[in-house]
Amino acid sequence: MSIAMQTERLLLRPFEQRDAATVQSLAGQIEVAQTTLALPHPYPDGAAEAWIDFRKDAANKGHGYTFAIVDAANQQVMGCISLNISAEHRRAEIGYWLGKQYWGQGFATEATKRIVRFGFEALQLNRLIGAAMTKNPASCAVLLKAGLKHEGTFKQHIRKWDQFEDLDYFGLTKDMYFSN
Repeated sequence: MSIAMQTERLLLRPFEQRDAATVQSLAGQIEVAQTTLALPHPYPDGAAEAWIDFRKDAANKGHGYTFAIVDAANQQVMGCISLNISAEHRRAEIGYWLGKQYWGQGFATEATKRIVRFGFEALQLNRLIGAAMTKNPASCAVLLKAGLKHEGTFKQHIRKWDQFEDLDYFGLTKDMYFSN
């Protein structure tokens, strides 16, 4: 299933193999990798191509949707946003990252608001969650601005580069979304 969505400034579209070099460059920035749950650093050669194929397969099987965050004005890929779906529970986890040069301009919030709408309206999910490292208040703010509520902090929940990190968890139910 090939889905694309527009916002005021952005196009959210599936990644294509031609995006692999940009993914490796942006995701490979140490500032991006150190504030995400899963990005490696350095970002290995060939990993972006494999990841793009893996995410396309996940979408085809209904396990998740991953979109390139693209500047609609110049068609430049700026980052990624995804929903990883637990079909049985009709919920999904939101994940995202942006290249450092795109931080602080509201792009992540704009993309997250659109993915929340997609999750509840198009996919008919019951619940969305998101997590961010406590040491990354900008990412926490994105989830709050997109309407998710802070549900708790999991102390030393993950290990990133041999350092245990606290995670802030955020959530939103379908009922909460449609009552606003």
